[in-house]
Amino acid sequence: MLPTSVDAALAMLAEADYLAERGLAATIYFALQLKRPVFLEGHAGVGKTEIAKVLARTLERELIRLQCFDGMDQSAAVYEWNYQRQMLAIRLAEARGRVNDEAALNRQIFSREFLLERPLLRALIPHNGRMPVLLIDELDRADEPFEAYLLEVLSDFQVSVPELGTIAAPEPPIVVITSNRTREIHDAIKRRCFYYWLDYPDAARELAILRRKLPQAPLRLAREAVAFAQQVRGLDLFKAPGVSETLDWAEALMRLHVQTLDVESIALSLGILIKYQDDLARVSGAQASKLLAAARAQVEAAAG
Repeated sequence: MLPTSVDAALAMLAEADYLAERGLAATIYFALQLKRPVFLEGHAGVGKTEIAKVLARTLERELIRLQCFDGMDQSAAVYEWNYQRQMLAIRLAEARGRVNDEAALNRQIFSREFLLERPLLRALIPHNGRMPVLLIDELDRADEPFEAYLLEVLSDFQVSVPELGTIAAPEPPIVVITSNRTREIHDAIKRRCFYYWLDYPDAARELAILRRKLPQAPLRLAREAVAFAQQVRGLDLFKAPGVSETLDWAEALMRLHVQTLDVESIALSLGILIKYQDDLARVSGAQASKLLAAARAQVEAAAG
């Protein structure tokens, strides 16, 4: 059942271990009630994709994911014909002497039976009586011609297959679009969506997320890992660590059986938190010691 208030949306997300800001919960609530797509922008690793997964899980809907990439075309996003099966059907017709009725053969091989449904088309079809959750992930990786086509789909929630006609959704699916903002998305797309910017969480909320996802983590280690990640994000890095990296790093630190951060454990595991060589060089060595000291001071200040 769809949430009936912002508080209900907040609780629904929390039940799935997604600790959202109230503003995000409000955007989700409005989008679900008014049947509009959600457009989430923000840094990589802050939980944009997870929103679609949580909605599919909590609302018991099928999740259909379209992972965008440069040069993506209609055959990858919408549909294509199963040419191998069509050729096999033609050869079988030839073997049975039925190729004289060309019109009948065309109707057979250009039927839904031979249609390969890609994510945008599949999202227009109910599954078990419910419309699915469509995740259009990292739209900024696709090119502008695909944006133009997506605009048409989002306007009417229908696609045209020349051989079959128009296939329309009985009602709009739940749509979540994400972007890491490597380029600007056209305003026409955003106008059809409810927009929210997902930023890095503050230390308190990131700690709450870590404690929810890794309840077995020692409390002091959890606090220091979060504080260290927060300190790292304050540096001018090519790619600051997201929440997902903090969670992976904390779990790796637990495998080292450390109860509190130290320089050695940081050196052994820093590649889990930071993913680029130039960034690693900036954070390693003496800088890591400074960040660790600042993180410990942050933890003590929060405790006091």
